[in-house]
Amino acid sequence: MTELARHFDAVLFDMDGVLVDSERQWDEVRSAYAAAHGRPWTSEDQLAVMGANSPQWSEAIRQRLGADVPAERIAAEVVAGVVARFRSGAVAVVPGAPEAVRRIAARYPVAIASSSPREVIAAALELLGLEGVFGATVSADEVGLGKPAPDVYRLAARRLGTDAERCLVIEDSTNGVLAGRAAGAFVVLVPSEAVAPAAAAFEAADLVVAHLRDVDPDRLWGSGSPRPAA
Repeated sequence: MTELARHFDAVLFDMDGVLVDSERQWDEVRSAYAAAHGRPWTSEDQLAVMGANSPQWSEAIRQRLGADVPAERIAAEVVAGVVARFRSGAVAVVPGAPEAVRRIAARYPVAIASSSPREVIAAALELLGLEGVFGATVSADEVGLGKPAPDVYRLAARRLGTDAERCLVIEDSTNGVLAGRAAGAFVVLVPSEAVAPAAAAFEAADLVVAHLRDVDPDRLWGSGSPRPAA
């Protein structure tokens, strides 16, 4: 059993869907890629790659398309398409996200723990105007498995000099909530309007709030305690 923490050591943010409204962009780019290879991109396909890192989702696409294309090439083309969406202004900032991050960062070490590759994280930080605010940024491409595995959250916590069990995680997706829970963190679910999380996310989260501006770590640490991995 994890020793109860007196307070959170750090706050770990998911990115897509929490800080930037990019889930739809990922889906549209993957859909266009699939269409170019003669196959529709379904909601089932979308769910199959949600939270996965680049090696995982690109291999899933390769298999689903039956394409004679290396997974690495698929990943490169899809990521380039998503970055282009950021550069063109097609991706929106989640309302109030930059202000919420700066407010929390004024009191806590903060990190991004994202399923997106580093190129997309960099584009998002530029859009948000938050370069230099996060003490660490971690892509799931840097760990063995993407979400719902806890790897990305554990690495983000380590880079801030603590353990995930002593962190607050902010997520919007089912796999993200399950990843934070598996890491032993206190998990707040801020449901995305673009991709509604499944019932399992609401059940697994320690707290559900409507907006990122409603997250106040100073008040939350007393409402529960970081717990061991499920």
